[in-house]
Amino acid sequence: MNKIYINGLGCISTQKTFDTLFLEESAVNEVDTILSIHQPVYKEFISPVASRRMAKGVKNGIVASTLALREAQLETVDAIITGTGMGCIEDSEKFLKAILDNNEEFLTPTSFIQSTHNTVGGQIALGLQCKAYNLTYVNGSISFESALFDAKMMMEENDASSVLVGGIDETADYTMSLFRLAGFIKNENQGLDSFLKSTTKGVVFGEGATFFVVEKEKKATSIAAVLDVEILNALEIDKIENKIGSFLASNNLKFIDIDAVVLGYNGDMDSDAYYKILSEVTFANTPQVYYKHLSGEYDTASAFGLWVGTKIIQTQSIPDIVKINTIDKETYKTILLYNQRNGIDHSFTLISSC
Repeated sequence: MNKIYINGLGCISTQKTFDTLFLEESAVNEVDTILSIHQPVYKEFISPVASRRMAKGVKNGIVASTLALREAQLETVDAIITGTGMGCIEDSEKFLKAILDNNEEFLTPTSFIQSTHNTVGGQIALGLQCKAYNLTYVNGSISFESALFDAKMMMEENDASSVLVGGIDETADYTMSLFRLAGFIKNENQGLDSFLKSTTKGVVFGEGATFFVVEKEKKATSIAAVLDVEILNALEIDKIENKIGSFLASNNLKFIDIDAVVLGYNGDMDSDAYYKILSEVTFANTPQVYYKHLSGEYDTASAFGLWVGTKIIQTQSIPDIVKINTIDKETYKTILLYNQRNGIDHSFTLISSC
């Protein structure tokens, strides 16, 4: 696969990841088991009249995409590709509640129209007056990677030279209550012990919107390059090392060539077993990074992980708040990102400096 270049970033998350350099104002929430977004000033990006009718996922997606386009110094793109696991779940809840409360009569269509998974991509396109290719992937915890893979293929086939790629998910009260009942969310937040040292099931949940402008041509302002993306539905835990080895070999790399590995630890003891093998054996002598203790777990949290990996290359530093071990390197040229959830939907993303 050919390289594509990340030329713009925009991230709205449970941390202050805008108007800052790289997580210098971040802190671990040691109280809540559902993390809320750190809101930007929406009126600086969206008119107050329009903003009132938008769900938070839509607003965060518009802001994050705007920030990415500004950094890339672009006004429009050849394609908009988004990934989301739950879509605009807040409006879905509003519409379903209205059905019950009104005995299926006299329903207004607004919440239904805005509840579809492709609402974010559509609203971004309307704002940009972009009538090009616009697609949303709803594919569990590889939704974002599916969007990134599609963008990469489009450029390799010369169907686009610039693509806006993003991952968006939001929380909603009723859905979160169901997740609690199902045991998906932890009963209590134990701080950092809820992640790397967890002996329980469930996660600390979150939400966010992260966008990237990727382009076919390298620019003087390019931040990083995406070398390869691979997704798998199922992978046995004892096959991980071999699979990563073959993934790296297909890009003419070995384990020793990886300057840092970004792992999707989420605090669920069964899910994290996949990462611990890599931490303790395969990449024991490699700088290791995690991020879901800051963002929370959600279907497109891996987009936040790619933002972290890209910022490491851009700043050539790893903030202490995301370090798993104390190993450092003088330069960070090649970074591997690995994410999965509950042993399914595995993704490998390889990025490098330009």
